[in-house]
Amino acid sequence: MCGIVGYVGTRTALPMLIDGLKRLEYRGYDSSGIAVLRGGELKVQKKVGKVSELERTAPPDRYDGAVGIGHTRWATHGEPSDVNAHPHVSHDGTVALIHNGIIENYRSIRAKLEKLGYVFVSATDTEALVHLVQEMKKVTGDLETAVRLALRQVDGTYGVAVVSSQEPDRIIVARKGSPLIIGVGEGEHFAASDAAAIVPYTRHVVYLEDGEMAVLTKDRFETKTIDNVDIVKQVHQVTFDIGEIEKGGYDHFMLKEIMEQPETLRNAMRGRVLAAEGTAKLSGLRDVMLLLESAQRMIITACGTSWHAGLVGEYMLEQYAKVPVEVEYASEFRYRNPIVRPTDLLFLISQSGETADTLAALREAKTKGASVLGICNVVGSTIARESQGGVYIHAGPEIGVASTKAFTSQLVVLSLITLLVSRQRGTMTAEQGRIVSEEMLALPEKAEAILRNADAVRAIAQEFKDTSNFLYLGRGYNFPVALEGALKLKEISYIHAEGYPAAEMKHGPIALIDENMPVVVIATKDSTYDKVISNIQEVKARKGRVIAIANETDHLKDLADHIILVPQTADMLSPILNVIPLQLLAYHIAVLRGCNVDQPRNLAKSVTVE
Repeated sequence: MCGIVGYVGTRTALPMLIDGLKRLEYRGYDSSGIAVLRGGELKVQKKVGKVSELERTAPPDRYDGAVGIGHTRWATHGEPSDVNAHPHVSHDGTVALIHNGIIENYRSIRAKLEKLGYVFVSATDTEALVHLVQEMKKVTGDLETAVRLALRQVDGTYGVAVVSSQEPDRIIVARKGSPLIIGVGEGEHFAASDAAAIVPYTRHVVYLEDGEMAVLTKDRFETKTIDNVDIVKQVHQVTFDIGEIEKGGYDHFMLKEIMEQPETLRNAMRGRVLAAEGTAKLSGLRDVMLLLESAQRMIITACGTSWHAGLVGEYMLEQYAKVPVEVEYASEFRYRNPIVRPTDLLFLISQSGETADTLAALREAKTKGASVLGICNVVGSTIARESQGGVYIHAGPEIGVASTKAFTSQLVVLSLITLLVSRQRGTMTAEQGRIVSEEMLALPEKAEAILRNADAVRAIAQEFKDTSNFLYLGRGYNFPVALEGALKLKEISYIHAEGYPAAEMKHGPIALIDENMPVVVIATKDSTYDKVISNIQEVKARKGRVIAIANETDHLKDLADHIILVPQTADMLSPILNVIPLQLLAYHIAVLRGCNVDQPRNLAKSVTVE
């Protein structure tokens, strides 16, 4: 969601702030702003709309200081506007603050400050915090202590960066529930909510944990807790390439990431599939193998696309590992007082590893004594650090808001976990394991075959780009694929779409089907194939327009209006291939409708508020 970038050093801050904000645009935002310290003055510029608008209104000769902070805002409190954009400035004009997260008790803080004579100009929760910092500074006299004491009065989540014209050589940063990292350079330091913002300038980073803060100057950084206890932090190395966060000649990041899937599938499996033994090797689970073998129940919790991956994982684990599995929306998990036992094992799936609801579910499960394992893409993310073990999906940076390559890589990792756990539990034979392993290793080549047929999908998109509604149907392993296909379409094209189990169609959605309703049906050869054919016949009897994802045309050539062929694979692996044409369909429809594919309205890449 919101993005933070900060710089303190000897170079002019503005170009790095603007560049960093542009690299954070993929996270989703509606306005942006900067605060630069120049000649002992605080220079602030804020603008609703794209970072390019901010850049246009912030001439370099007026913002040429060497200390500054920048922000992209995704509105929570108050509509998108110049006034509500960050940074917010204290009543006396000496302190500027940017904030990711939500201050839950801002109303009570605001009421107290208004009684003291503070005047509020925005509708945001953040403005209460910057005025509170000013009030604390009156008492303490220094910015660091003022920020620390102010944050101790805050309920909610935050990642903050604060500067003051009275202490123009430093930035104060702090974190609780919203990611924040420090970039370590020579004679300069950076702050960011995402390494993508600063990786062109440094690969050495420090991850702040909840309840920690730091003082950054050009020559050093000091870290401590909000309770004023000094701590020593380890410096980590960022490993991804700058080219991975650039478009590489594609029109959109989403298309680039769809086309990268053959390679990201290979990366997710590399060194992990032991085909000759019919099992998998996952070093991130090595220390929890006894838990995997003995768990009486597994719970998978996630949000959005990752939740759909979890549904496929449920089918895999129950079929092959013979263990009960429940899939929970992380956003509901912690609020319904779930029954979680010490014998349960919780998998948390999150591309960013920072999803606020999923992180809250992790902590809720820990308090109940369950073991927690993460499935993440971002190395060093909070979920990865707070889990007892886990598996990285190795998809590389995913910039497009609508997840594509991360989803298929999550499915590969869930397949590997299923293979490993089933073999360890003795519920899958070595021969069965070898068959699954060989099918897994063949996935990248089969994905390439699907992508070579992308033009055919675009032709179908041309026919249906002006449609108002879509229905997606699938059975078994491919019911979650129907959900994911519908989600992709509604996310980026703004067409209303619903995914259903194909057999449930006649329990309600069939009332919607007529000659204007396109119905996408996943009809690949698996154990439910004949039933799906019957469902297609039910659609055609009501004049519905069928787009079929199929392995062959034998029973479909007289039923489907359009057929998109995909290679056949094992049932449990079929979602990995079957979802790719649905990603392409959503992408091409959105492009033809003139939508902003990479940054769809109202959405954010990493949802760091509840």
